[in-house]
Amino acid sequence: MLEKLDELTTELQNEQTHNLDTLSVQEILRLMNEEDKKVPYAVAQVLDQVAQAVELIADSLEKGGRLFYFGAGTSGRLGILDASECPPTFGTDPELVQGIIAGGPSAMVKAVEGAEDLPELGEQDVHKYGVTARDVVVGIAASGRTPYVMGALREARKLNAKTIALSCVETGLISAWADIAINVVVGPEVLTGSTRLKSGTATKLVLNMLTTAVMIKLGKVYGNLMVNVQATNGKLKERVKRIVMEVTGASYEEAEQLAKVANGDAKTAIIMKLTGLGVEESVRLLDETGGRIREAIERYG
Repeated sequence: MLEKLDELTTELQNEQTHNLDTLSVQEILRLMNEEDKKVPYAVAQVLDQVAQAVELIADSLEKGGRLFYFGAGTSGRLGILDASECPPTFGTDPELVQGIIAGGPSAMVKAVEGAEDLPELGEQDVHKYGVTARDVVVGIAASGRTPYVMGALREARKLNAKTIALSCVETGLISAWADIAINVVVGPEVLTGSTRLKSGTATKLVLNMLTTAVMIKLGKVYGNLMVNVQATNGKLKERVKRIVMEVTGASYEEAEQLAKVANGDAKTAIIMKLTGLGVEESVRLLDETGGRIREAIERYG
């Protein structure tokens, strides 16, 4: 499986960087910056596939499913990073979006050598984390051929879970077990084979798109505001107040009082201000509309 590694786009030498070790710091940085500029363009080429993935994930989450990222090394770490940002940003349950890395949580900070080469570990982790037919599994592998990710996707398919493959090569082997394949071809890395660079950036951009667009579709955003943010620290408490002020035109003092009565929930505070309803009625209205503020206001009106 790995004997043709040198044929992968992610392993090819970059013609622009053969003399990398002879350059000045400024020249190295300028070259890296020029290569990084290619990443958004590469992502733009696969927006149709990303859109399909968003629709699939949103539909599954609406029906009670969850989103799982499976990856090894940098890919696994990026999946965990994206998943861990969902609760503070969108007020989601930590179980809703989960990142799984080959070798377990300790591999986040210290490489677990060999874990990515074992497809059976991917299969085992699918069961360990309780993937079901209602869920979506995204297998992330810059090379498109990481055995751990293949095992996870293959086992997820057996369970009838929806599957998505995300790679940075033209045609990843992991695509064979995916309902949707996203192949972001960013070209050879500045440092040959170091996929934490352009491939990592491309992966991060796509994961940002997946969860952000999904959460927007699920009603966790109003306009461009994070109305589902949870006021768990001083900064976020102030953000909730600002959101209430921006949406409703309330003064700082009124927004502060609304947020307090709503127990720090921006959505509830907004509905209370715009409809005149009490806390319980506002919560009930939001529940009836799946937490979508626009729909709640229209229904009340």
